[in-house]
Order: sequence, then structure tokens, then C-alpha cells
Amino acid sequence: MAVKQTAGRDALGEFAPKFAELNDDVLFGEVWSREELLPLKTRSIVTITALISKGITDSSLKYHLAAAKANGVTKTEMAEILTHLAFYAGWPNAWAAFRMAKEVYDGSEPENHGGFFGQGEPNTAYAKYFVGNSYLKPLTDPKETVLVANVTFEPGCRNNWHIHHAAKGGGQLLLCVDGEGWYQEAGKPARSLKPGDVVTIPAEVKHWHGAKAHSWFSHLAVEVPGENTSNEWCEPVSDADYAALEN
Repeated sequence: MAVKQTAGRDALGEFAPKFAELNDDVLFGEVWSREELLPLKTRSIVTITALISKGITDSSLKYHLAAAKANGVTKTEMAEILTHLAFYAGWPNAWAAFRMAKEVYDGSEPENHGGFFGQGEPNTAYAKYFVGNSYLKPLTDPKETVLVANVTFEPGCRNNWHIHHAAKGGGQLLLCVDGEGWYQEAGKPARSLKPGDVVTIPAEVKHWHGAKAHSWFSHLAVEVPGENTSNEWCEPVSDADYAALEN
């Protein structure tokens, strides 16, 4: 949720009260708060892109770089955004933006992924069933209760097509907790995922899930109890089919 903005009133409240009102209450109070239409992370990326493209590399850009960081744009993503922008907004503009971005991001704590539950360890046991790197953090002991684990995918990572078999019951639930990802069942369009989304995967349905190309993604995987349960791993999601999802 956007933080209440007071910069307009602090700087221009007496000199230009109407401008201050429009800045604080309309731009930041109304436009930025419409997160259901466009997430704050995306709004930050759009804003810094516009500022850099216009050659604005003053304190306002530094403010929005800091806001982008707070809204979830990682150091890796910011470096890639500015590199991409350099070819469209101009090399000098990108250099100026990089200097500010380094001040905002350098000295910060290492990037953390996985959301509230944490990233976990490299998912080496199942690496052959994934394109890219994934991480696993078990949250329950399957000997005592249902298995719940936090699965984290690096950008572009996805698991192979697979099927949860069961004679009765079975299947899986995905509770999305961080980043943005994809879920797709065979013969159906892919579904875009973000934190708060829930995916119910019935037994015997061929499917895959993973991160979007430019975002880390984490979900809790909950194994639904059933009889004679097993997993069948199938072919990888092709690069061409995956890339088409980003168009």
C-alpha cells in the first residue's frame, strides 16, 4: 500500500497549495493507490523509466529509485532495467541513473527471496525436473501431518510438466506468497500468479508452474492427502512455449 505523501505540502504548501494538494492527494493519494489495476512495483518501474527518458536525474529520481526498491524491485532487476533503458533513453541518462541507483542499493542487505517463509536451500534433489534454479524450504514434517513446503523459483525457472496421481483424493494446492509466476494445465491458457493467489490442482491433471521471466516467484506447495499417491514427471516446458507467455 502506498505511503501517505506529504512532499508537496512540505515544500510548497504555502507557496502553491493547489499544486501541493494535487501532488500529495491526487497523484500519490489516488493514482498510486490503485494497486488493483497496476501493482506498486510496476508503477515504480514506469515512473523511473519516464524520468530517465526525459533526462530528469535529480532528487526526484533518487526518491523514486528508493521507492522502487521498497516496492520490490531488486538490485539485479534495477541494473537490467537501466541497461535496457540506456538504448532508448540515452547512454548519458543511464550513467546518471546508475550513479544514483548505486547509492540507493549499495550497502543494503543481500537480496532475500521466498517471502515471509524464506528462500530455503537449493532444490538439488529435484533439479533434473526444473529448467533453472529452484529452492526448497520444508515447513512441516510429512511423517506427522500434510507436507507443506515453500518453493522458490529464480526468474525464468519452471518445473517440467507433471501429474499428481491418486486412486482417491490427492492433488496439490499452491498458495502464492512472493513475486510473480505462471501456472498452466494441459490444453488451457497459462494463468498469471501473484501473492495471495491460490491454485487448486486436482489429481490426474497434467500441469506446470514457475516464475515469470523477470521475477522471482515463491509459493507454498501443499500436498493433498489421498490414496496410492505418486508423481509423474513429464517433458520440460519448451523455451518457445515459455517465451510466448511474455508476449
